[in-house]
Order: sequence, then C-alpha cells, then structure tokens
Amino acid sequence: MDASEKNDEKYMRLALEEAELAAAEGEVPIGAVVVCDGEVVASAHNRRENDLDPSAHAEFTAMVAASRALGRWRLTGCTVYVTLEPCLMCAGLMVNGRIDRCVYGAADPKGGALGTLFDVSHDPRLNHAFEVTPGVLADEAAEQLRSFFRARRRRA
Repeated sequence: MDASEKNDEKYMRLALEEAELAAAEGEVPIGAVVVCDGEVVASAHNRRENDLDPSAHAEFTAMVAASRALGRWRLTGCTVYVTLEPCLMCAGLMVNGRIDRCVYGAADPKGGALGTLFDVSHDPRLNHAFEVTPGVLADEAAEQLRSFFRARRRRA
C-alpha cells in the first residue's frame, strides 16, 4: 500500500467515525470529511431527519462547511471523502464547487452518481471534471449501513 492509499484510508476512517455519529442520532450512517492541503477542513454526517432538510447529506454539509472555513466557494485543491457514493445532488455540488477529487466507500446501486447509475464526475457536457476513487474501506462502510437498517427493521 502506497502513501496515497494510506492517506485515503486514514481520512475514510474519519468519515466512518462521522457516520457513527449519524447513527447515534438516528440518522442513516453516512459521514464525510473534506481535506485540503493535507488538513481536514470540515467534517459532517447525515442530518436530514433531525434538521428536516433534504439537502443535509453528509458530503453536501461538509462541502458547505469547507467553503466557509476556507473563505471561498471554489474547493479546488480539496478532496471529499464520503462513506457512500454521492447522489446526483451531491455530485452536482462537487462539480459546482470545483473539487479535485472524491473518494467514497460503498457504491450506491440505487442513487450513485459517480459511476454506478450516472457519472457526473466526467460528463463532457459539464464545466468541471474531477477524479474519483471508489471502494475505499467499502466493506466497512457497507456494513455500517446494513447494521443500521437491520436494527431499524428489528425495532419496527
């Protein structure tokens, strides 16, 4: 494993910790961190239920927080780490925010917009493209989601 892969795992583990916070709040366990120049500038987890906000996805919230922390809307030089493949809304924000890269854990067969259902990251019709690294700690990310929904079904 090279240094880049080790860094990807390190930051994905932070995103997995954010996902645990979401689960503890009764939210779907998805977490995200934004890294710029080797530093975590923002982190967030899903808060749609608690905030009654359809845009309160982990990566969306983390990108907004990163923009505020950096004092700019262009997130060039930033990598977004997220435990589940981003949806169209979040992938669209990645295009509009001009991120350099997205690293995600588990693929999302029902809504993934970075290669599974769509590939917004390299659509030639859009004004920005970015690199995608899928599958980092995918088994752990998928197990978090499975465990959460399994427990929820048992309570229902």
